[in-house]
Amino acid sequence: MTQQTTAPAEPTAATASGGAVTLTGISKTWGDFTAVQPLDLTIPEGSFFALLGASGCGKTTTLRMIAGLEEPTSGTVRIGDLDATELPPHKRPVNTVFQNYALFPHLDIYENVAFGLRRRGIKSVKKQVEEMLELVELGHLARRKPHQLSGGQQQRVAVARALINRPKVLLLDEPLGALDLKLRRQMQLELKRIQTEVGITFVHVTHDQEEAMTMADTIAVMNAGRIEQLGAPADLYENPVSTFVANFLGQSNLIEATVSGTSGGDLLLSGIGEGSLAMPAARCATPAASGDKVLAGIRPEKISIVHADDAAEVPDGRNRLTGRIVDASFIGVSTQYVVNSPWCPELAVFSQNVERDSRLAPGAEVVLHWNPAHTFGLDAAQDIDAGTGEAAA
Repeated sequence: MTQQTTAPAEPTAATASGGAVTLTGISKTWGDFTAVQPLDLTIPEGSFFALLGASGCGKTTTLRMIAGLEEPTSGTVRIGDLDATELPPHKRPVNTVFQNYALFPHLDIYENVAFGLRRRGIKSVKKQVEEMLELVELGHLARRKPHQLSGGQQQRVAVARALINRPKVLLLDEPLGALDLKLRRQMQLELKRIQTEVGITFVHVTHDQEEAMTMADTIAVMNAGRIEQLGAPADLYENPVSTFVANFLGQSNLIEATVSGTSGGDLLLSGIGEGSLAMPAARCATPAASGDKVLAGIRPEKISIVHADDAAEVPDGRNRLTGRIVDASFIGVSTQYVVNSPWCPELAVFSQNVERDSRLAPGAEVVLHWNPAHTFGLDAAQDIDAGTGEAAA
């Protein structure tokens, strides 16, 4: 993980009041290729904000336009009250941390962190460096060289080196991508702790959905240079507005159905199989009436699975589908089933391993059931595979 090599000038309240980032009509094109479609975005001061999307979606280009490393084709960049659109990187009150390490190998950790202060001609750096090393919990390693630290420790040094310049905004471009899974999860919590303690606006670019949901207050899901949806992690997960968000952020079962009527606040859905499903009308991303085609969405962990012999035990009022298990994968905390149903050929079901039923094996006839309130609805005109590996392929 590295930071930009040019240390930013010490910002003042007169040049940058507050750490909010406001993008207005910002876009980026190269010839006939449009990396970022014109977009408006406000990143609240003091928040941990994530730009989430697959490779090539425009998230890193957006970050680089905030940093001043890419010139926008159109639009403006404001940081607090400062119009930074025309400013070079070193005059913006930001610092950027990248994935690859760029610590000075010949300097110890103390001097790596002090580098930005010394470059600006600050003579007395001891107090600030010690405070920053304590913030990242590396004070006891101050006199070690970078090669003597683990990957996660080196990343924390890079964060400390960026934060010691007191930027209004810290930009992080895939900072955890080079770490193994266990260390990456540990560093997610560390970065969130650091951001909470310093109160600086963090803008984090990642393709890892779990990483974004673990760390960010707000997530902007990007696709093809546009923001598909913006909101808190739980809201995006529970109420996706497009098939891309439903599939990219976690996993969803999307079932093609037709609205056959209403019951109270629910839409009644009919499909290929017998019976009907219910879905709250308020959870349908676009208004739907009788005869309209919709995609009924249900997350795999919301579904309960029982052997067909126990069908009578399913409580009344539940959505239910019959099917046959075609695959079962034990992954420790849960068993993941793939069920072939007349409504949908490959329904995913995640069942927590509390009391496993040995009858639930490939070939078994089963009943799937869930609370209708957990069903969300999407416009059936969308690509049902958007945001999946199949769509990318």
